[in-house]
Amino acid sequence: MMNLNSQQYAYGGARIGYLLYTPGNGDDTRRKQPLILFLHGASDRGSDPELLKQHGLPRIVMNDPDFPFMVLAPQCPEGEWWIHDERLLLALLDHVIMHYLADERRIYLTGCSMGGYGAWMLAAAHPNRFAAVVPVSAPALRLPEQVCSLKDTPVWAFHGSADTVVPAEQTELMIETLRACGGTPEVSYMDGVGHELTTTIYEDPKLFAWLRKHILST
Repeated sequence: MMNLNSQQYAYGGARIGYLLYTPGNGDDTRRKQPLILFLHGASDRGSDPELLKQHGLPRIVMNDPDFPFMVLAPQCPEGEWWIHDERLLLALLDHVIMHYLADERRIYLTGCSMGGYGAWMLAAAHPNRFAAVVPVSAPALRLPEQVCSLKDTPVWAFHGSADTVVPAEQTELMIETLRACGGTPEVSYMDGVGHELTTTIYEDPKLFAWLRKHILST
């Protein structure tokens, strides 16, 4: 059974829609599951989380009933940017961790395009929350040095060399800044690939094998 469900969460007078995927039948409360927090790109903003199933990681999950991670995919409201309300986003994450028994030591963060920017921002502000971070085709932060807080966090960034929406130099700037701070991020530039990388990258099983290697220390 496919457990990619559209839900709503309210916190502090604000509300956010999201998709949640739970592996298996979703009823196994005996062991905690790793979770990927996925932040979508600008074109999927709105008030209907079902739209998120068309792109990125949710699209992959829709076609793989045996996907081994929980996936939390919130929807950014129309006209907003990640992270327009960081407290709401983190409260949603904590809600899912508590009620669906996600493993706090195996929470992974990824985002594509605008969501990649959000991934950089959220991870930089809360470096101890995420076991690994994967920004895809992401714009650079306005203050790239903010990424220095991630010098001890596993990072693997991806960008298409032919991306005309967000040039690959944006990722290059972030990676160079992080390395200058003492970080050891990985980066992959996909030759001849454009902004469509934001969907196709999640088809690569090597990405998920890499995520599984990383667990937060206690």
